[in-house]
Amino acid sequence: MMHSTATPDLRLVLVEPSHPGNIGAAARAMRTMGLRQLVLVNPHAFPHAEASAMAAGADDVLAAARVCARLDEAIGDCRFVLGCSARRRHVPLTEHSPREAASALWTHATHGPAALLFGRERTGLTNDELMHCNGSVFIPSDPEFSSLNLAASVQVLSYELRLRQLGAPVQAGPATAPERDEPPATHAQMEGLFGHFDQTLHDIDFHKGRAPDTVMQRLRRLLLRAEPDQREVRVLRGILSDAQRMARLARAAGAVATPNPGPADPAD
Repeated sequence: MMHSTATPDLRLVLVEPSHPGNIGAAARAMRTMGLRQLVLVNPHAFPHAEASAMAAGADDVLAAARVCARLDEAIGDCRFVLGCSARRRHVPLTEHSPREAASALWTHATHGPAALLFGRERTGLTNDELMHCNGSVFIPSDPEFSSLNLAASVQVLSYELRLRQLGAPVQAGPATAPERDEPPATHAQMEGLFGHFDQTLHDIDFHKGRAPDTVMQRLRRLLLRAEPDQREVRVLRGILSDAQRMARLARAAGAVATPNPGPADPAD
C-alpha cells in the first residue's frame, strides 16, 4: 500500500542552542526523516562551519533555517505546540510519549502551522517556555543514564514523525484534532487572550491580594487544552472587554458617590 510522503506545516524549533555542531547534527537527523523546517531561537553561533560539517549534506535544511530573536517570533503563527522535556517538571501540561506526540503534531499540522520545541543543551526548556505549549513530550530513557543530547532527541522525535508520515496508526485521545468551522487560534492570539485575562482579573480585583500566578497557570492549562478557534477567542475577549468597561463605570460611579470631604470645621 502506498502512503503519502507530503509533509504538513510542521517545524522543529531549537531554543538557544549553544553549540553550532548540534545545530548541524539536528539538521541531519531531520533531513534523514524527511523534515525540512528548522527554526533557531537566539542561537549562540549560526551560520557556522561546524554546523555545516555536522549536517553531513543536509545543507538545504541549514540554508532554509529561520533565525528568530525570541520564542514568540518562532511560534506566533502556530496553532499547536509541544515542548520536548528531558525530565518531568512541575508544570501542569498534558504529557505525551514520542509516538503520541508525533501523531498529535502530524494531525494538527495538516490544519495549520505546528511546532515541536527543543531546549538548551544543558538546561532544556524553562518552565515559562513550556507554559507556551499545548503539551510536553517526555522520552522514556533509562533513568540511570537518562541524558540525551540535543541531536539524539531530535532524531528520536523525527523518527516517530517519519513513522506517522508512512502510515503508522493514529493515536487516540489528544492526537485527534477536532473538526472546525473556524481556523484554530494561533499562539500569538492565545497569548493575547492570556494577557487580556490577566489584565481583566486585576481590573475587577478578582485576586483580592492573592498571588495571581496560580490562577493564570490554571487558565492557561484550561484554554490550551480546549484549543479554541479564532472566533471563540474573539468572543472571550469581547466578554473580557465588557467586564473591564463595567469595572471602569463602577469605579467612576463610586468616585462620584463618595466626594472628597473638605477640611474639618474648626468648631468640631
